[in-house]
Amino acid sequence: MPQAATPSDADTNDSRQRKAWRELSFVWPLFKWLWSFALTLLGLALVTFAMTRLSPIDPALQLVGDHASQSTYDAARVLLGLDQPLPVQFFRYIETALSGNFGQSISTGQPVARDIARTFPATIELATAAIIIGAVLGLALGIAAAMRQGTWVDTLARFVSLIGYSVPIFWLGLLMLLFFYARLHWAPGPGRADVVFQYTVKPVTGFALIDTWMSGKTGAFRDALAHLALPATVLAFHALASISRLTRAAILTELGQEYVTTARAKGAGIRRIVFVHILPNVSGTLLTVIALAYASLLEGAVLTETVFAWPGIGRYLTTAMFAGDMPAILGATLVVGSSFVLLNAVTDLAVSNIQAGRQR
Repeated sequence: MPQAATPSDADTNDSRQRKAWRELSFVWPLFKWLWSFALTLLGLALVTFAMTRLSPIDPALQLVGDHASQSTYDAARVLLGLDQPLPVQFFRYIETALSGNFGQSISTGQPVARDIARTFPATIELATAAIIIGAVLGLALGIAAAMRQGTWVDTLARFVSLIGYSVPIFWLGLLMLLFFYARLHWAPGPGRADVVFQYTVKPVTGFALIDTWMSGKTGAFRDALAHLALPATVLAFHALASISRLTRAAILTELGQEYVTTARAKGAGIRRIVFVHILPNVSGTLLTVIALAYASLLEGAVLTETVFAWPGIGRYLTTAMFAGDMPAILGATLVVGSSFVLLNAVTDLAVSNIQAGRQR
């Protein structure tokens, strides 16, 4: 006769089942995230590939020039794979993009991957500094406006948000340059560094603040920080508007919930209610708002980089568009789009983990 399972054996089996379910509940969302991320990147690659085929610019003609013979032109089409069917061209495009080979830029004469590796860190540095300033001030302004709804603080916060949405970013950048650089001489001019420091600091990471700090030259670090302050502030003002408005709306929505009414009935003050009860509940929403603002700064810093002569990927993309440089346009678009997709995917995964942890 087989022996009946003891209570300890049953507890062990239940513990193993619960552990297996916990592992599955973690693996399945991760698998869904990877699948969604791969499909989004595939769609992005399809859009950029369609851009090359719908564009009036002929890549083969750009390569050989207007005065090339027909045989040279045909050879260039074969070299670029343009004589192949569209599905074959698309798979070849995917293969070269995955290898990091975006072709050679017509504007600079350098490989597009090398140009992107040189310009993208400048954009990341500018957008990161801007989102730090914008997130800190935007959250503070949104929280203050929600806690003092209907007062002059709330009115001021909504006015600042309206200005941040309404004022064109290029006009604000030009105004800041006119006021702080040309008139008051408080800020350095356009660019990323003064001429005296451009060739004395060896670029290692591509991030000016890190490279100047590693060089041990205090003057170079201060100069890089001074050049970063003005364009980062302009971008931060644009991010601050959306973050403060949505933070205020999220907190005001939660103030009408039952758990807030219960906390007030127990004698909790507005400060404790907001910081202890409401902010943990809206942390996922705020994280999403900040991540979307950061992604928009990465892809939308074109005008700021142009106004401040900031050598980032936005300015690189603008120059490529004016020159009809399709390899540079496609490479920069694919990198910026991939960064946007990756940032959104990581944010969704982080928010899902926050919600799952709150439910447990």
